[in-house]
Amino acid sequence: MKQAFLASFYLSLAAGIWGGMYVVSKYVLDYIPPFTLVWLRYAVALIVLGAIAAAKRERPPKSGRDWGMVIAIGIIGYVVSISLQFVGTKWSNAHTASLITASTPAFVVLFARWLLGEALTWRKMAALLLATAGVIVIVGLGGSEESTFAGNIALVGAAVTWALLSVLVKIASARLSVFSITTYAIFVALIGMTPMMLAEGPGLAASHWSVPVALGVLYLGVVSTAGAFFLWNKGMEMIDAGVGSLFFFFQPLVGSLFGRLFLQEQLDVSFWLGGALIVAGVAVAVRSGQSA
Repeated sequence: MKQAFLASFYLSLAAGIWGGMYVVSKYVLDYIPPFTLVWLRYAVALIVLGAIAAAKRERPPKSGRDWGMVIAIGIIGYVVSISLQFVGTKWSNAHTASLITASTPAFVVLFARWLLGEALTWRKMAALLLATAGVIVIVGLGGSEESTFAGNIALVGAAVTWALLSVLVKIASARLSVFSITTYAIFVALIGMTPMMLAEGPGLAASHWSVPVALGVLYLGVVSTAGAFFLWNKGMEMIDAGVGSLFFFFQPLVGSLFGRLFLQEQLDVSFWLGGALIVAGVAVAVRSGQSA
């Protein structure tokens, strides 16, 4: 019971941080190009995690198998998935991105069944359908902005790769500490993002920096990357992957709330109805995890 509660807390906090992150990103992206911003996020996060690792005398993975898992997590989740999300949103639109990436928990359930042998129960499926319905109610099925086939494919790729990341973390946590997985996977991601950052050209100039921009980068690196990645990985270690993945649905929910608080975006009845469905779905999922 205590472990399920802690896992729920960690996963909810991580998804909530990512949901609110777009308010900060929306401001910072006016000054820093996207791939450069992701690279800076990872650089800041690695400095923080590296300092903690040194203080804890955390040892790096020893075997080639362990390094293989860490490299797979860093490349698949933190390089490929994040890059596809940026590209997909650029080629499509934010509305479509929110809807398609909300399919991530469904792919987690499939990967968890295939790679972990987790049972695919009716209660899990009901929870998934409830939470998915909540996202559809909030986001809606239609959009006024144009979307492209290539953009939509990239977004599906982002959802699939993040789902695979979540399951790989579950597998790796049986051999490595979550802190070690997070730290060294971000190190791999920083290396992987470097060519994309350089290819973006001289988009980062001294004139772009100000106190708000610097604080935004620090927030994205320390809180949204080092903190939230660790919390997500820790939560996925403690609970069934198929159950834990449903907390991903809190991301659009919290994002909408932060949009209302900081950007004066309007919330209508569909938001509250959709939010209730998401909470109900997650509650059913956690109950299934406790009774499994």
